[in-house]
Amino acid sequence: MSNLETFSKANLSRDLFAISLDSSLKTPLQAQLLEALRGLISMSPDLVGARLPASRTLASELSISRTTVQAVYDQMISEGYLVTRQGSGTYVASEITHLSQPHPIPRDADPTTHAWRPFQTGLPDQTLLPHRQWARHLERAWRSPTPELLARPDPLGWHPLRAAISDHLAAWRHLSCDPGQVVITSGAREAFEVVFHGLLGAGKRVAIEDPCWPKLHTILTDTGNSAHPVRIDQDGLDVPRLPIGAHATIVTPSRHYPTGVSLPLPRRVALLDWARQTGAMVIEDDYDSEFRYRGQPLPSLSGLDGLNNTIYLGSFSKLVSPALRIGYLVVPKHMLQNTRTYLDHVGARASLIPQPALATFMNSGEFAMHLRRMRRVYARRQNHLLSALAPVSNLLKLQPDSSGMHLCVELRTALSNRMTDVEISKRADERGLRISALSEQCVLPRKIQGLLLGYAAFEEDIISNAADRLATIIQPPC
Repeated sequence: MSNLETFSKANLSRDLFAISLDSSLKTPLQAQLLEALRGLISMSPDLVGARLPASRTLASELSISRTTVQAVYDQMISEGYLVTRQGSGTYVASEITHLSQPHPIPRDADPTTHAWRPFQTGLPDQTLLPHRQWARHLERAWRSPTPELLARPDPLGWHPLRAAISDHLAAWRHLSCDPGQVVITSGAREAFEVVFHGLLGAGKRVAIEDPCWPKLHTILTDTGNSAHPVRIDQDGLDVPRLPIGAHATIVTPSRHYPTGVSLPLPRRVALLDWARQTGAMVIEDDYDSEFRYRGQPLPSLSGLDGLNNTIYLGSFSKLVSPALRIGYLVVPKHMLQNTRTYLDHVGARASLIPQPALATFMNSGEFAMHLRRMRRVYARRQNHLLSALAPVSNLLKLQPDSSGMHLCVELRTALSNRMTDVEISKRADERGLRISALSEQCVLPRKIQGLLLGYAAFEEDIISNAADRLATIIQPPC
């Protein structure tokens, strides 16, 4: 069966079972159904050739007698609307000559739907996901759900998934934790809300890196806290620069967002010493540490700390799909009761539907295979992007990154004297590119001029074409 035939059949079944008949009317049910079917077929030329349900099936769905449905089918066959095929069933006729075929109403593209555009950051290549295996795990979980899946869900999340995440962190991030310390969230925003509403409370001075994820300022304000940006240097966050009296700091040590800097081990140790001495909490956002292409990754801060003064954030948005809306927190044991109390009160926002499938996907080994495949593909695409931009290396500071899904490229003086990164971003938008300006992710003065170029979600030919368009934007006029 073709896709068009499948689509037509689905549409016909949907519309047939949506027919409403009213036995209280003077018009007989047979006449009501006849009029409804005539109108449906007349106004839907894409239904040509679609098979109608058996008379017994339609009668059951509409709560009328089978005799009534069969009489309507016979009438419409005599009028040329329907045809029968021996031993096959009843179908919408391919030619209804006495009807003028209406022109289908054109459907405009959904204005709220936007295609991903080259150089957009934070996007995995979702075509790399083994969709067949993923669908199998999802179908197995819900084809005959266990009583536990149908019971009142645990606000901390599906326990087998929490156990799978615990195993994953031990193997990939040298972070040892009990499944009970893992909390499933709907993403980073909910995770921060759990931390600041449920654990640390409002009115806190929170040190954040500068530049950083722009939404972080809004989240801290919304949770009643104040953000204190600290400009990073070539090695990331420097502890002596942290504000006096800070109650917490949010860091991206594995790969600073957005510059890509990795926090060296001495600074990690110093940061944990600062937390122990001051009683402050370190919130580690480990958003894409699995994608490392060269060298061995340093252990996570939370792994070094043993989850005493640290809270760990992770997400599947970049590992599987942004549409999954599944992330997680790992909290110290002494905070578990407060975490449960808070989530019991507000309720969990992460959907339970994908959680059992994700658990079996991880436990089967397919998730690890998927990550290794993505890592190889993304490393190749990063190299391709660097090669494609080589002709404008006199304008952009190009250097490979040992990890991540985007390059942070600073502007050379020859370019920054003519254009700002914001101007480049605006011109790129006009040419179908999505390039974030580094300066717009800075709060402190003397904003850094640079471009964020996402490559993970785009194949090499798209990257080449996008690099050519970027080159025409930044090249000096002749």
